[in-house]
Amino acid sequence: MRALLSPQPGTLNQAIKDVEALVDKDDGSVLSVWLMAEVDHWNNEKERLALITENSLLIFKYDFVMFNCEQIQRIPLNFVDRISHGTFIFPKRSVLQREGEGVRIFWDRLREPSFASRWNPFATDFPFITFTSHPVRSISDSFATLCDIQNFREQLKDAAQKAHSMKPVPGKANGVLVLNQPVLVEAYVGLMSFIGNQNKLGYCVARGNIGF
Repeated sequence: MRALLSPQPGTLNQAIKDVEALVDKDDGSVLSVWLMAEVDHWNNEKERLALITENSLLIFKYDFVMFNCEQIQRIPLNFVDRISHGTFIFPKRSVLQREGEGVRIFWDRLREPSFASRWNPFATDFPFITFTSHPVRSISDSFATLCDIQNFREQLKDAAQKAHSMKPVPGKANGVLVLNQPVLVEAYVGLMSFIGNQNKLGYCVARGNIGF
Protein backbone atom coordinates (compact mmCIF):
# COMPACT_ATOMS: atom_id res chain seq x y z
CA MET A 1 0.00 0.00 0.00
CA ARG A 2 2.87 2.39 0.76
CA ALA A 3 4.18 1.88 -2.77
CA LEU A 4 0.73 2.67 -4.18
CA LEU A 5 0.62 5.85 -2.11
CA SER A 6 3.99 6.99 -3.40
CA PRO A 7 3.68 9.62 -6.17
CA GLN A 8 5.19 8.28 -9.38
CA PRO A 9 8.46 9.69 -10.83
CA GLY A 10 7.86 13.20 -12.08
CA THR A 11 4.42 13.43 -10.45
CA LEU A 12 5.66 14.96 -7.22
CA ASN A 13 7.86 17.46 -9.04
CA GLN A 14 4.90 18.49 -11.18
CA ALA A 15 2.71 18.84 -8.08
CA ILE A 16 5.29 21.07 -6.40
CA LYS A 17 5.51 23.26 -9.51
CA ASP A 18 1.72 23.51 -9.63
CA VAL A 19 1.30 24.58 -6.01
CA GLU A 20 4.28 26.94 -6.09
CA ALA A 21 2.54 28.71 -8.98
CA LEU A 22 -0.33 29.48 -6.59
CA VAL A 23 1.88 31.35 -4.13
CA ASP A 24 0.97 35.06 -3.99
CA LYS A 25 3.53 37.83 -3.76
CA ASP A 26 2.11 38.64 -0.30
CA ASP A 27 3.15 35.15 0.83
CA GLY A 28 6.80 35.91 0.09
CA SER A 29 9.41 33.45 -1.11
CA VAL A 30 8.95 29.70 -0.64
CA LEU A 31 11.21 28.43 2.14
CA SER A 32 10.36 24.72 2.12
CA VAL A 33 7.93 22.10 0.77
CA TRP A 34 6.48 19.17 2.74
CA LEU A 35 4.34 16.10 2.16
CA MET A 36 2.14 15.55 5.22
CA ALA A 37 -0.98 13.83 6.48
CA GLU A 38 -3.59 16.02 8.10
CA VAL A 39 -5.54 14.47 10.99
CA ASP A 40 -8.95 16.10 11.35
CA HIS A 41 -11.14 16.35 14.47
CA TRP A 42 -12.79 13.00 13.63
CA ASN A 43 -9.41 11.25 13.26
CA ASN A 44 -9.58 11.10 9.46
CA GLU A 45 -6.26 11.23 7.60
CA LYS A 46 -5.99 13.48 4.56
CA GLU A 47 -2.96 13.80 2.28
CA ARG A 48 -1.62 17.35 2.05
CA LEU A 49 1.22 19.31 0.48
CA ALA A 50 2.42 22.11 2.75
CA LEU A 51 4.54 25.11 1.82
CA ILE A 52 6.25 27.33 4.34
CA THR A 53 6.85 30.76 2.85
CA GLU A 54 8.22 33.94 4.39
CA ASN A 55 4.76 35.07 5.49
CA SER A 56 2.38 32.10 5.22
CA LEU A 57 1.78 28.43 5.81
CA LEU A 58 0.03 27.16 2.68
CA ILE A 59 -1.78 23.82 2.78
CA PHE A 60 -2.87 22.18 -0.46
CA LYS A 61 -5.17 19.30 -1.26
CA TYR A 62 -3.61 18.05 -4.47
CA ASP A 63 -4.86 15.34 -6.82
CA PHE A 64 -1.73 13.43 -7.87
CA VAL A 65 -3.78 11.41 -10.38
CA MET A 66 -5.41 14.32 -12.23
CA PHE A 67 -2.58 16.84 -11.56
CA ASN A 68 -4.96 19.35 -10.03
CA CYS A 69 -4.97 21.47 -6.88
CA GLU A 70 -8.43 21.06 -5.37
CA GLN A 71 -8.13 23.20 -2.25
CA ILE A 72 -5.81 25.72 -0.64
CA GLN A 73 -5.70 26.98 2.94
CA ARG A 74 -3.58 30.03 3.77
CA ILE A 75 -2.49 30.71 7.36
CA PRO A 76 -0.55 33.95 8.00
CA LEU A 77 2.56 33.07 10.00
CA ASN A 78 2.27 36.18 12.17
CA PHE A 79 -1.05 34.78 13.43
CA VAL A 80 0.46 31.45 14.50
CA ASP A 81 0.69 31.68 18.29
CA ARG A 82 1.23 28.10 19.43
CA ILE A 83 2.71 24.83 18.17
CA SER A 84 2.25 21.66 20.19
CA HIS A 85 3.79 18.29 19.42
CA GLY A 86 3.67 14.84 20.96
CA THR A 87 1.91 11.50 20.81
CA PHE A 88 -1.80 11.31 20.04
CA ILE A 89 -4.31 10.78 22.83
CA PHE A 90 -8.10 10.41 22.89
CA PRO A 91 -10.77 10.94 25.55
CA LYS A 92 -11.04 8.20 28.21
CA ARG A 93 -14.25 6.78 26.75
CA SER A 94 -13.02 6.83 23.17
CA VAL A 95 -12.53 3.53 21.33
CA LEU A 96 -10.03 5.12 18.94
CA GLN A 97 -6.27 5.09 18.97
CA ARG A 98 -3.46 6.40 16.76
CA GLU A 99 0.24 5.70 16.67
CA GLY A 100 3.00 8.17 15.89
CA GLU A 101 3.60 11.81 16.68
CA GLY A 102 1.48 14.78 15.78
CA VAL A 103 2.07 18.49 15.34
CA ARG A 104 -0.79 20.91 15.98
CA ILE A 105 -0.60 24.53 14.82
CA PHE A 106 -2.84 27.15 16.46
CA TRP A 107 -3.53 30.64 15.12
CA ASP A 108 -6.27 31.98 17.41
CA ARG A 109 -5.80 30.96 21.03
CA LEU A 110 -8.84 32.98 22.15
CA ARG A 111 -11.30 31.10 19.94
CA GLU A 112 -12.51 27.63 20.83
CA PRO A 113 -14.39 25.36 18.38
CA SER A 114 -18.13 25.37 18.95
CA PHE A 115 -20.01 22.30 20.16
CA ALA A 116 -21.69 22.01 16.76
CA SER A 117 -18.32 22.08 14.97
CA ARG A 118 -16.86 19.38 17.22
CA TRP A 119 -19.67 17.01 16.29
CA ASN A 120 -19.79 17.92 12.61
CA PRO A 121 -17.38 15.69 10.64
CA PHE A 122 -17.35 18.23 7.79
CA ALA A 123 -16.64 21.34 9.90
CA THR A 124 -13.63 23.38 8.77
CA ASP A 125 -13.80 26.39 11.11
CA PHE A 126 -11.26 25.14 13.65
CA PRO A 127 -8.52 27.61 14.70
CA PHE A 128 -5.87 24.91 14.41
CA ILE A 129 -4.65 22.15 12.12
CA THR A 130 -3.00 18.84 12.99
CA PHE A 131 -0.41 16.91 11.01
CA THR A 132 1.27 13.56 11.27
CA SER A 133 3.87 11.82 9.10
CA HIS A 134 2.85 10.69 5.62
CA PRO A 135 2.98 6.87 5.27
CA VAL A 136 5.54 7.02 2.43
CA ARG A 137 8.22 8.54 4.68
CA SER A 138 10.10 5.21 5.00
CA ILE A 139 10.19 4.38 1.26
CA SER A 140 13.32 6.38 0.45
CA ASP A 141 15.67 9.03 1.81
CA SER A 142 14.08 11.69 -0.37
CA PHE A 143 10.62 10.92 1.01
CA ALA A 144 12.03 10.78 4.55
CA THR A 145 13.27 14.34 4.09
CA LEU A 146 10.03 15.55 2.51
CA CYS A 147 7.93 13.96 5.29
CA ASP A 148 10.16 14.83 8.28
CA ILE A 149 7.60 16.17 10.73
CA GLN A 150 10.17 17.22 13.34
CA ASN A 151 12.10 19.30 10.81
CA PHE A 152 8.80 20.73 9.51
CA ARG A 153 7.93 21.82 13.06
CA GLU A 154 11.29 23.49 13.61
CA GLN A 155 11.25 25.35 10.29
CA LEU A 156 7.66 26.46 10.86
CA LYS A 157 8.54 27.78 14.32
CA ASP A 158 11.53 29.74 12.99
CA ALA A 159 9.54 31.21 10.09
CA ALA A 160 6.63 32.16 12.36
CA GLN A 161 8.96 33.81 14.90
CA LYS A 162 10.51 35.89 12.13
CA ALA A 163 7.08 36.82 10.74
CA HIS A 164 6.00 37.97 14.21
CA SER A 165 9.03 40.25 14.49
CA MET A 166 8.64 41.63 10.96
CA LYS A 167 4.84 42.05 10.96
CA PRO A 168 3.49 42.17 14.53
CA VAL A 169 -0.29 41.99 14.85
CA PRO A 170 -1.78 44.78 17.03
CA GLY A 171 -3.35 43.42 20.21
CA LYS A 172 -1.82 39.99 19.72
CA ALA A 173 1.09 38.61 21.73
CA ASN A 174 4.18 38.37 19.58
CA GLY A 175 6.10 35.12 19.39
CA VAL A 176 5.26 31.43 19.17
CA LEU A 177 4.79 29.17 22.17
CA VAL A 178 6.09 25.64 21.52
CA LEU A 179 4.73 22.91 23.79
CA ASN A 180 5.82 19.28 24.03
CA GLN A 181 2.58 17.64 25.10
CA PRO A 182 0.11 14.99 23.91
CA VAL A 183 -2.06 15.97 20.95
CA LEU A 184 -5.70 15.41 21.90
CA VAL A 185 -8.16 14.26 19.23
CA GLU A 186 -11.65 14.62 20.72
CA ALA A 187 -13.26 11.77 18.80
CA TYR A 188 -15.07 8.90 20.51
CA VAL A 189 -16.36 6.50 17.87
CA GLY A 190 -14.95 6.38 14.40
CA LEU A 191 -16.26 3.76 12.02
CA MET A 192 -15.93 6.29 9.20
CA SER A 193 -12.34 7.16 10.11
CA PHE A 194 -11.44 3.48 10.70
CA ILE A 195 -12.66 2.46 7.24
CA GLY A 196 -11.21 5.55 5.60
CA ASN A 197 -7.80 5.31 7.26
CA GLN A 198 -7.48 1.55 6.75
CA ASN A 199 -8.20 1.95 3.05
CA LYS A 200 -6.26 5.23 2.72
CA LEU A 201 -9.29 7.03 1.32
CA GLY A 202 -7.78 10.37 2.30
CA TYR A 203 -4.82 9.77 -0.03
CA CYS A 204 -4.66 10.25 -3.75
CA VAL A 205 -4.54 6.68 -5.05
CA ALA A 206 -5.87 5.51 -8.40
CA ARG A 207 -8.64 3.00 -7.70
CA GLY A 208 -9.97 1.79 -11.04
CA ASN A 209 -10.97 4.98 -12.81
CA ILE A 210 -11.34 6.99 -9.62
CA GLY A 211 -8.69 8.90 -7.69
CA PHE A 212 -9.49 9.51 -4.00
